[in-house]
Amino acid sequence: MKFGTIGQIAAAGLALALALGTPAQARGDNFEAAFDSALGTEVRTPQDFSARYNSPLSQQIAQIAEGSQGRIGVAAIDLTTGEEVAVLGDQRFPMASTSKIAIVATFLEGVDQGRYSLSTQYPLMVPVPSKRFSGSAAPVRPGQHFSALQLIDMIITRSNNQATDALLAAVGGPSAVNNWARRAGIANYNLTRDIATLVRDDGEYNPATYIDVRDSVTPRDMARLVAGIYQGRWLSASSRNVLVGAMERCRTGVRRIRGMMPEDVTVAHKTGTLNNTSSDIGIITGPDGHAVAVAIYVTGQGTHANRDARIATIARAIYDGYGESARQYANARYGASAGTAVTAN
Repeated sequence: MKFGTIGQIAAAGLALALALGTPAQARGDNFEAAFDSALGTEVRTPQDFSARYNSPLSQQIAQIAEGSQGRIGVAAIDLTTGEEVAVLGDQRFPMASTSKIAIVATFLEGVDQGRYSLSTQYPLMVPVPSKRFSGSAAPVRPGQHFSALQLIDMIITRSNNQATDALLAAVGGPSAVNNWARRAGIANYNLTRDIATLVRDDGEYNPATYIDVRDSVTPRDMARLVAGIYQGRWLSASSRNVLVGAMERCRTGVRRIRGMMPEDVTVAHKTGTLNNTSSDIGIITGPDGHAVAVAIYVTGQGTHANRDARIATIARAIYDGYGESARQYANARYGASAGTAVTAN
């Protein structure tokens, strides 16, 4: 509420008190006059609570991502202009396997610092059968050994859970990954369990109607995370290339972000799938090099195929919308003086 409004209300209250203190025969005229003086006599329209969008693209994405059949969270960042679009961008969604991006980034930071090596061998963490919710951590046993570089490829391109838990154990567990995310400025990334436990206990809640803060993230923060990795903010050039290169080779979720993209578009991404939820995060790069960071989390929608289709439709709308804005940005003319124009590169 604005200060001026508060002052008017106070004035009206004082006017009411004074009016009520006058003799009964004069009270009617004084009452109306006091309120007219304090609040004015102009007609006041009711406050408008309808949704407002800062761009036609925002409105279009909000319409596509309407959540009548389950929550849908979207965030996108144009890496040329910095423009952002979000739908439920600050609401938490299950990360599922999209969490694996930060797990790999945490390990690669250790490589950059000389604590780990891409050639070091680590064992797969193989789940041992156990009852759901039978403990805070699902039992695992060491399996076949692979180099860290091989594990990263398995984690990102095929979403291998056993390889993920191998690197997660190497870096010190979920708390180490959360620490990396906090230092990177990604405040809402919250990894709680290893993948073996997450998968074993999947289905405890319906993500379409319930927000579980465990193993969750906001779309806005995940878009910022993949944008930062792509732009090389937190990793060396070589480590950044390892991770982004694996994302470009991702084989999962071909009907999600990739589903409706033109053939000349490059998609570097990581998918996630759990009970009644599907997701895809990454970088969409057009043939002109124009890149957009996206994070799309879809719950409900009836079927797995419907969730994939919703992700594909949203991703294509973002690509087309930002492509148009980038063309306008590239061709914008900024008047330096009368009769003079400068074209942005």
